[in-house]
Amino acid sequence: MVEFPLNPQRFDPYQNFKFRVKWDGGYVAGVSRVSPFIRRTEVVVHREGGDPSTSRKSPGLSEYAAITLERGVTQDVEFEARANKVWNFGAGLGSEVSLKDFRKDIILELYNEAGQLVLAYKIFRCWVSEYQALPELDANDAQVAIQLIVLQNEGWERDTAVVEPPGTVV
Repeated sequence: MVEFPLNPQRFDPYQNFKFRVKWDGGYVAGVSRVSPFIRRTEVVVHREGGDPSTSRKSPGLSEYAAITLERGVTQDVEFEARANKVWNFGAGLGSEVSLKDFRKDIILELYNEAGQLVLAYKIFRCWVSEYQALPELDANDAQVAIQLIVLQNEGWERDTAVVEPPGTVV
C-alpha cells in the first residue's frame, strides 16, 4: 500500500508542528499546543446462561475526550471571550451563560513542511469547561506565560474534502 498516493516517493509521515485552529471563520492567534484527539468506546461485557465460561464483548457508548488548546499570553481576548460564553461572572443575574452561542464548531488544520494543508478535522459543538487565564508566576523562572482552554466536544471527524496536495515532496 502506498501511504502517499499523489507523492509515492514520500516516506515520512507528517510532522506535528505546523497547524492552525479556526473558529467563527477565522484563525485563533498564537495556539502553540493542541492535546490529542481521543475517542473511547465503552466495552459491554455480556454472557448467556448457557454459554461456556467465557464472556462476549460488544461496543457500548462512545465518548470524545476534551481537547486542550494552549497559547502564550498576549492582548488577544479570544480565549477569555469563549470562556465567558459559558460563565461570565458579573454579567447580571440570568445573563451569566450565553445559551444562544456558547457551543461552537471548530476546525483543526495540519500542514506539511512546505506549508500546504494536508489534513483537517471538524470538531463539533465545543464549549469551554476550563479556562486558565495565567499560569503560575515565578520571578526566578524565564518561561513564556501560557493560557489555556479545555474544550468539551460532541465528536470530531476528518474533513475528507482536504486531500494530499500534488507535488508535496520537498
